[in-house]
Amino acid sequence: MDDTSGMSPLKNECSDLHTDMLHAIMELVSDGIWDWNANTGFVYRNPGWYEMLGYAHHSLENNVFTWENVIHPDDYPRVMKAFDDYINRHTPHYQAEYRCRKKDGTWLWIEDRGYVIARNADGSMSRMVGAQRSIQARKRSLEQLERRNQSLEALVAERTRELSRVNQQLQLQLDENRSLAERDTLTRIANRYRLEKVLLEECDRAQRFRLPLSLIAMDIDDFKPINDRHGHAVGDATLLQVVEHLERCVGQDDLLARWGGDEFMLILPKSTVETARLLAERVRQEILDLPSIGEFKVTLSLGVVQRHDNEAPATLMARADQALYQSKAAGKNTVSS
Repeated sequence: MDDTSGMSPLKNECSDLHTDMLHAIMELVSDGIWDWNANTGFVYRNPGWYEMLGYAHHSLENNVFTWENVIHPDDYPRVMKAFDDYINRHTPHYQAEYRCRKKDGTWLWIEDRGYVIARNADGSMSRMVGAQRSIQARKRSLEQLERRNQSLEALVAERTRELSRVNQQLQLQLDENRSLAERDTLTRIANRYRLEKVLLEECDRAQRFRLPLSLIAMDIDDFKPINDRHGHAVGDATLLQVVEHLERCVGQDDLLARWGGDEFMLILPKSTVETARLLAERVRQEILDLPSIGEFKVTLSLGVVQRHDNEAPATLMARADQALYQSKAAGKNTVSS
């Protein structure tokens, strides 16, 4: 498909007219049809899409996050891989079957197909259209067929249910253990393992949807003398107070994690370096409200960076750490980027 950048006003008018005509036709189609303009982020979804999931027509936001938010968490990685493989030309087609959350909270199996109809001059995707249809009946028929083909005796069936109950208990225990494994034992915020896991996911999402992503590295100034002079119990109490004040500044979509010792990191999805720097300054001021510990005044040094295109998580963290050291070298209790 030819690149459409730099078109004349007449061609732009024709393009807009074609888009309006396409959307008008989509309004009449019963299946769920979508039209994504990757350059603007705008996603049009026809009434059939809303009806399929039980929503009022055009009642949700016209962006990619509406789609992301209805995909079943277990299906999400598989769907995103199929999507990325296609738009990056690793596979010739995009087609996926997955579950979507309806307005009433139930899950609906759908089949999703999409096709890139325009690319930019650099080869990146410009526009993509697709269709989604319910395959719930087919899935239900397959389930019923499987049940009919089962010839297990009643005792075996009861044993299967018993094993299922045991598996559920084990799953609950596994979920609890996983939660514990991703939290810092002292502060109860995310630990280094969860930080690296979430940062990788956010870097992938920022790359996929061309979103800004910022990272703040933070370190308590002169923390070692507090431990040496007053003991580790006072040091631990100081860490807990710092975390309590940090959490007052953290947004719902942000992730605060303990990187190690007295160093913390804050992931800020969809945030530019300017926004992140303002938040970092607010954090610095917030910590100044902490009471002194003997002759020690608790302060923070902070480093702020925004992710570059195609930048790996490790490189991003290294730049944040370098910005933090600049704050240390500048006299501490400051913000650098």
